[in-house]
Amino acid sequence: MSAQDYDSQLLESVAVRRRRLRDAVLFGGQRQRRTVDERLGKVFAGVVIAAVVCAGCVGWSFLSHRVAGQDPYGTSVPAPAVPSGQANGTPRPADSVR
Repeated sequence: MSAQDYDSQLLESVAVRRRRLRDAVLFGGQRQRRTVDERLGKVFAGVVIAAVVCAGCVGWSFLSHRVAGQDPYGTSVPAPAVPSGQANGTPRPADSVR
């Protein structure tokens, strides 16, 4: 066994021992029940964080569309109809500025 393997094994065993001691001090004999409660709390916190992120994305989309002048709900004012004489983009003589 090399020295590095021994060092990593020693560090891992110390980490396991510290985790077990911490769990024993914090939770006592009800260690399994407490870890389930902690997991449920973490799941609930994850759901809350996901909901906040989704709400932020929806809000950002709404504001960016509002600032850009677009209606976020898709109801826009239709473009005015172009008279048949101006279909090619040339102005009529009456519309020109003198």
